[in-house]
Amino acid sequence: MWEERVRKREKGGFWIAFCAAFFYPIGWLVGRSRFQGLTHIPATGGALLVANHVSHLDPVFSGLVVHRAKRVPRFLAKHSLWKAPVLGWALAGSGQIPVYRETTDAQQSLRDGIKALQDGKVVVIYPEGTITRDPDGWPMRSRTGVARMALATDVPVVPAVHWGTREVLDGYRKRFRPLPRKPITVRCGEPVDLTAYRGRPVDAVVLREVTDLVMSSVRALLAEVRGEPAPTEFYRREAST
Repeated sequence: MWEERVRKREKGGFWIAFCAAFFYPIGWLVGRSRFQGLTHIPATGGALLVANHVSHLDPVFSGLVVHRAKRVPRFLAKHSLWKAPVLGWALAGSGQIPVYRETTDAQQSLRDGIKALQDGKVVVIYPEGTITRDPDGWPMRSRTGVARMALATDVPVVPAVHWGTREVLDGYRKRFRPLPRKPITVRCGEPVDLTAYRGRPVDAVVLREVTDLVMSSVRALLAEVRGEPAPTEFYRREAST
């Protein structure tokens, strides 16, 4: 708590202030939120926040937990969002990072994310690529881009989880139930130790191992929040990379 009080807020500019003014009321209206482990987000310097994804509401709460830690969140988000009125301006103005999936520009997204980390930014990534299809809400087998970013930089890799957001907005069942306000927990954990992988040649095997190691930390953190044992395997979609 003391660290949270003494750290200075990172400057974000007009569009970050605009988003904060918009998202804080949304966060309050749709749930009774608990933000935990904020001190695991470093006060300065780059950090990669790796989160599970159970609802389209998750980015609201990921952004709030980073902002409450007095940092500015930079999201890797699908590029089509930049075409939306107002939202597109906010994304561009606040330095968010577009993701061009299945295109020749796909690698540019990773390079932009790595550059942001090297520039001392907090980057938020959902390695599953979409909200989980696991029926019980556990993380799926994830894409290896998170490992590429983690190994290309020497910044803390902080696991984070959301739980309760799917009870408000369930994208696959197309359910939106904001009332009564439901408990929502966002918890950040201790950075993942990647010492054993630093300096090793980066190949497909290492990328998969690091991805699974990071997501296992996310899954274990989610098990703590849920108060139940996690599965031993990641749910697999039909086409997973």
